[in-house]
Amino acid sequence: MENAYLTIVLAPLIGSIIVGLAGNRLGRTLSHSITILGVFISTVLALYVFNFHVLQDGAVFNQNIYTWMQVGGLNISIGFLIDNLTSVMLVVVSFVSLMVHIYTIGYMHDDDGYTKFFSYISLFTFAMFMLVMSNNFMQLFFGWEAVGLVSYLYFLAGKR
Repeated sequence: MENAYLTIVLAPLIGSIIVGLAGNRLGRTLSHSITILGVFISTVLALYVFNFHVLQDGAVFNQNIYTWMQVGGLNISIGFLIDNLTSVMLVVVSFVSLMVHIYTIGYMHDDDGYTKFFSYISLFTFAMFMLVMSNNFMQLFFGWEAVGLVSYLYFLAGKR
């Protein structure tokens, strides 16, 4: 299950990085297809996690995935807490994000920052997953701030 949790988080991030770095060379259609594919993968896996946690087993997953820094008694790590509420929120966040990704194909059709927008919105989805799945306050803070930062960065990009 740990691989499924990692894939839920990393699929939108990978799509965001690919489109952010090569979006202009990829073109509009391939750019939105890559980010939508990443969020679609997350949505399918979120439904799988929901089925596993809420409908079948109900087990709680609370584990650190990576320890970033450890100084004395301070342990700053990246980890996931997956319980019934988290699995429901994963389905909601991933499905709404998927619908927003699909809707914005038409909404952003004539915008000059089309590929940049899809990179940012996929990065926003990654930040939301980090927020929802966090098992510690530092990661929760990172997710919260990243959601705000990505929103603000796109606002600034639209002003130019």
